[in-house]
Amino acid sequence: MTLFLLFILYALALSFGLARTGLHAQVARTNGATHKRPSRLLIIGATGGSGRQLVTQALERGYVVTALAREPSKLHIEHPQLTVVKGDVLDYASVAAAMRGQEAVVSALGHKRYFYPTWILSEGTRNVLRAMQAHGVSRFVCETSLGIGDSAGRMGLYYTFFVIPIILPFYFWDKARQERVIAASNAEWVIVRPGVLTNAGKRGRYRFGARLGNFFGTVRISRADVADFMLNQLTSGAHLGTAVSVCW
Repeated sequence: MTLFLLFILYALALSFGLARTGLHAQVARTNGATHKRPSRLLIIGATGGSGRQLVTQALERGYVVTALAREPSKLHIEHPQLTVVKGDVLDYASVAAAMRGQEAVVSALGHKRYFYPTWILSEGTRNVLRAMQAHGVSRFVCETSLGIGDSAGRMGLYYTFFVIPIILPFYFWDKARQERVIAASNAEWVIVRPGVLTNAGKRGRYRFGARLGNFFGTVRISRADVADFMLNQLTSGAHLGTAVSVCW
């Protein structure tokens, strides 16, 4: 019983820490006006589940896409308007080279190094933002997650008291730092916080807002719908400078 209570206290303390470290509600920087559509798009984290959806849907929308990947062979997408560049977000030189000539950046950066402290998300994003500033690229749309900042606890009890504290504490702590790095930048940024990601098809219907999610039941959304929402932010000013939650 004592160990159980200690674990509950640990899980609550972690959730409180993620709430304090991540972003809280902010007023959008614009009134929702439509922005000029970029034509050239750099996608970070292209070989992950969300990244592949971003690449596929961006090409379907007619973007000229550059995909930055540590292992380009994992992408398995070929298209005349797609260029796959080998690089590592922790290597500023490779990020800066991929950034040349781009007009916007969308990031689904992730990794599977869950069980020890890591700064891949925060430091990698710092390099991306630095390269954006150097090359005059302003719009940045980045996927993080529910469970951070003012969405802490909103992935449901299973994630708050099991998945995050046991499997993903370091990963989520780095996501919280990542949000702070983005908020401190001069970019035109939008942070997108999805619920638990699935491989279901795109519905095109989902909820989004500042405080979505559920403290009890697990909330979900497909990677396809997250990609759809993220790409919509390239031409919308409705959520600039905010962290917006998205789920079914």
